[in-house]
Amino acid sequence: MARGNQREKAREKNQKKNAKQQKKKEDGGTTFKKRAESDAEIMRQKQQKAIEKKPDEGTAAKQ
Repeated sequence: MARGNQREKAREKNQKKNAKQQKKKEDGGTTFKKRAESDAEIMRQKQQKAIEKKPDEGTAAKQ
């Protein structure tokens, strides 16, 4: 058998691939959390602007 180390090389390759995937998962989780927080903050700002705008529209309609 000339291909004695084929299994070992494939195992090493898979270990590297799995390590990269684990790193991506760790990074992805933190960025997802940060993104969710920033999206929530944007929505709060939009809601606040909408609340502030409603009374202004009411006074403009009376004039």
